[in-house]
Amino acid sequence: MLVIDAISEILKKEGVKYLSAFPTTSVIEAAAESGIKPIICRQERVGVGIADGYSRITGGNPPGVFAMQYGPGAENAYPGVATAFADAVPMLFLPLGHRRDRDRIFPHFNSVDSFSTVTKYVEQINGIDSVVDTMRRAFYRLKNGRPGPVMVEIPIDIADKEVDQESIAQYKKAITTRSSSDEDAVLRVAQNILTSNAPLLYAGQGVLYSGASKELQELAELTKIPVATTMAGKGSIDERHPLSLGSSSTVMNGAVLHYMKTSDTVIAVGTSLTKHGMITTIPEGKNIIHVTNDPIDIGNYYQPSDALQGDAKLVLKQLIEACADLLSTREAPESPEDQIREMKLEWKKSWQKKLTSKESPMTPYRVISEFMNATNPAENIVTHDSGSPRDQIMPFYESGGPGTYLGWGKSHGLGTGLGLNMGAKLASPEKFVVNFMGDAAFGMTGLDFETAARSGIPILTVVLNNSTMAIETSHMASSHELYNTRDLGGDYADMAKAMGGWSERVDNPEEIKDAFLRAKQATENGQAALLEFITSEEQDFSFRGILR
Repeated sequence: MLVIDAISEILKKEGVKYLSAFPTTSVIEAAAESGIKPIICRQERVGVGIADGYSRITGGNPPGVFAMQYGPGAENAYPGVATAFADAVPMLFLPLGHRRDRDRIFPHFNSVDSFSTVTKYVEQINGIDSVVDTMRRAFYRLKNGRPGPVMVEIPIDIADKEVDQESIAQYKKAITTRSSSDEDAVLRVAQNILTSNAPLLYAGQGVLYSGASKELQELAELTKIPVATTMAGKGSIDERHPLSLGSSSTVMNGAVLHYMKTSDTVIAVGTSLTKHGMITTIPEGKNIIHVTNDPIDIGNYYQPSDALQGDAKLVLKQLIEACADLLSTREAPESPEDQIREMKLEWKKSWQKKLTSKESPMTPYRVISEFMNATNPAENIVTHDSGSPRDQIMPFYESGGPGTYLGWGKSHGLGTGLGLNMGAKLASPEKFVVNFMGDAAFGMTGLDFETAARSGIPILTVVLNNSTMAIETSHMASSHELYNTRDLGGDYADMAKAMGGWSERVDNPEEIKDAFLRAKQATENGQAALLEFITSEEQDFSFRGILR
């Protein structure tokens, strides 16, 4: 058995079903022959995104895997890997490496060194006897602790060497381990929570990865504490739940803003609490209780009043038990459900003019509103691209619980959403999987719509086409006045048809809902679909930058 075949057998033992890739790499052939389906992308960044989106839905079990050639392939993959690292996505990268006699010799691109800053773990297979050990280490690191991308480089002069088949047969699937927190600390935190005047649960992506949504909801219902989520944590709770406030990033709805400002205690669960332009900054003066599985997060950006280290699911179970014991001798807290509902209604009312606008070109908010009216959030997976689409959809769209929204953005390269969309569809083929992106984002990666059409991945891509980079209006005022630097062009619906997909171009706001229903039907018929909406240069955002 060749080394490359041995690696494919190990991938199969770990439950890997798909390999996104771009030639030339022998991993493609080896994977196909072992029963793993290759998805060949048009450029590496999107291929990484496919593996990324898959892993976000599966929680890395099994992980998305991307393979590419050494040199330019690895170089082109870097931005996608950086995005996965910033958002802590558990996935595997398998670049080929230069021959060992040329490795690390100028001017060859060195993947091991270059990717070490954007991966959780990186290792080169340095001999035929180290294949099993290297792959075992990679999968154990991928499955345990803080999530993140793991990379194994396969030198091209090792890939076709013979390896002991018996050693591969003895490979065992990596085990995932989880830890709870100190019981005394849990009791102390529970007492702190229940004596707070205005506590707030703030859930991050770690809740999704640990499968802790049920426990998050149970703790909220037990203690009557409202729940907000980070953008990456969107879907940690069904946002139609009466205790759900919604999600926050650089934008948010009125209910999230109110509770962020007025809460005295923030119980942050499964979030790093990183300070970043796409993440809400917690106002000063809060009592912060930080629950995370990685000690590097604790005290990194905020001074916590207390902290619990451990898996989100296990720690939430501990908190539920401790709070239930304490509440057995106390009066039940008053529920804020009525206040939350009224705040949401009041905020949404202030946006009704935008959400129901009959203006042409149409506002993106009308598109988003009609999408929400036409679909069931529990049956969708929705993601956004960077820029205006992210900030427009995120506060308004109510996700239907875990695995129904992919919020991303600590590293926010334009065009990322298209790959995420394809990966999510592979992971959940029964869902209606939709990505909202702008025309600038489509210009970055749009040719990979053909990958979806060719590979039988029936996603919906929504292009909000305003023929300009509206988000840059203030940043490029002079250059645009002199040289029209913000303006863009293109008929993206025609492009989608040319690439083998179903598409429509919509410029009448009264046709939005029916267009979504037709697009949904197209995806159910197995077609990759694209809707291009001709929109205005929308400049209004919900409380954008107010907590930064």
